[in-house]
Amino acid sequence: MITLLDFYHVMTAMVPLYVAMVAAYGSVKWWKIFSPDQCSGINRFVALFAVPLLSFHFIASNNPYEMNLRFLAADTLQKIIILIVLAVWTYVSKRGCLEWTITLFSLSTLPNTLVMGIPLLKGMYGEFSGSLMVQIVVLQCIIWYTLMLFLFEYRGARLLISEQFPETAGSIVSIHVDSDVVSLDGRQPLETEAEIKDGKLHVTVRKSNASRSDIFSRRSQGFASTTPRPSNLTNAEIYSLQSSRNPTPRGSSFNHTDFYSMMAGGRNSNFGASDVFGFSTSRGPTPRPSNYEEDGKARFHHGGTGHYPAPNPGMFSPTGSKNVGANAKRPNGNEREKDLHMFVWSANASPVSDVFGGGHEYGAHDQKELRLTVSPGKVEGHRDNQEELLAKDEFSFGNGGTAERDNMNNQNGEKVGEGKPRTMPSASVMTRLILIMVWRKLIRNPNTYSSLLGLAWSLVSFKWNVEMPAIIAKSIAILSDAGLGMAMFSLGLFMALQPRMIACGNSIAAFAMAVRFLTGPAVMAAASILVGLRGVLLRVAIVQAALPQGIVPFVFAKEYNVHPDILSTAVIFGMLVALPITLVYYILLGL
Repeated sequence: MITLLDFYHVMTAMVPLYVAMVAAYGSVKWWKIFSPDQCSGINRFVALFAVPLLSFHFIASNNPYEMNLRFLAADTLQKIIILIVLAVWTYVSKRGCLEWTITLFSLSTLPNTLVMGIPLLKGMYGEFSGSLMVQIVVLQCIIWYTLMLFLFEYRGARLLISEQFPETAGSIVSIHVDSDVVSLDGRQPLETEAEIKDGKLHVTVRKSNASRSDIFSRRSQGFASTTPRPSNLTNAEIYSLQSSRNPTPRGSSFNHTDFYSMMAGGRNSNFGASDVFGFSTSRGPTPRPSNYEEDGKARFHHGGTGHYPAPNPGMFSPTGSKNVGANAKRPNGNEREKDLHMFVWSANASPVSDVFGGGHEYGAHDQKELRLTVSPGKVEGHRDNQEELLAKDEFSFGNGGTAERDNMNNQNGEKVGEGKPRTMPSASVMTRLILIMVWRKLIRNPNTYSSLLGLAWSLVSFKWNVEMPAIIAKSIAILSDAGLGMAMFSLGLFMALQPRMIACGNSIAAFAMAVRFLTGPAVMAAASILVGLRGVLLRVAIVQAALPQGIVPFVFAKEYNVHPDILSTAVIFGMLVALPITLVYYILLGL
């Protein structure tokens, strides 16, 4: 039976966290103390120092030799059960898709254990429950967040390949990614170079020449370029809900007719300047070249290899796109969206410029080898605001974005991708590509280092009773002590900067809350009973599964543009209703 003293202990643990969150919300919404740029700096500090050191402190102080394996088995079984059910649903149902699988897995299995779980469970069940939460944090950081990255990068790789090689992807035998490409999330413009040798397709992925730094370097070297337009993203990316849900189009200039003609044995390549932007094969809106000038002149440049003759400007008139043209409205510096991403730690997450670069290489006289490159980028006017997206979208699990792209007409009026099976490279090629990208993401994430170093130190210190030097321990303690309060302060800033608390609509929000607070705990209860948890351990397992949505899954969803509005609603609204819901679970389980 829950006593008033128990209830007081829970409120003592939780109310200070909500005080920090409300103070941050009021400092932006009511008192106008912090500007969005100042919020960026605060949350950059939280992402790079406070939260990683808080994680290190908890993990390093937890004895790994006394981990409750049965409790961890229940947590792992819950996630495996949900993952299998979602995978079967995706495979069997026509309404299933990878995007919803990722989102539903995040909603049902990845709670805010570090920030909310540890103080809340300590207040409810005592110090030993805090140790159990730390053990779950270790598994989340090392296993489950890595799995999430794997799924997101797999989705990004599929989009990139299906858009650039919709008919010849099965012939790709190797994909090389330049070292400066850290993700396939679609936020940075990429270009591909396709090389055919002995009937095999070899692809290289690199950053597009449309990036600003590349444009400035070309200008300094005397190459042809255009004046870069201001990006529509702010430089400090901490929080956002406004980005378009559709990935940045990455059209291909790969000439599939040329590919098939060489496979059939015969004629020289017919790749020409008119194929540079792949009008007949692009699955997305056709981008225009960045060096197209409004006075009717056009110039080509390519990677510092020299200039090509200026082609007829008429060839760059995309007939199938209403968003692209010489007279398209360009955003000025005052029209930039105040988009800020929460807990972004990657130094490479630079704003995506709207400047396009184009170029090509010719290999037409060698039927054994063909090298093609493309510099894709964003299409102006293609971004929808959030209200328009919500008005257009219905509450369904169908992958409307993909179907919409598939049914777009090409310049000849023919349906692109309709009735044609999508092929992918072999499993070994895709696996190698995804592992490379996941590794590059992990090594740039300070939480990866904090978790691994904390686990390593705990293994050493509890094995041989080694104490951390007082100078180092106190240095870490100063920042880690601020981590919990600053994390809640960041959530308050995040709430204040959003135009709507419920960003995804009421029906989807209700569905997401049901998945978060009902489905997750129910599956956890079943998994715990299956592995033999009883008594207090069973109650701890169920209550921790009913915690609000974790922050890291939202960061991934925003970065990879997979239902960020749903995850943001789960974070914001989940924080507001978390205390009464967990108290209900606590009281009911204590009866």
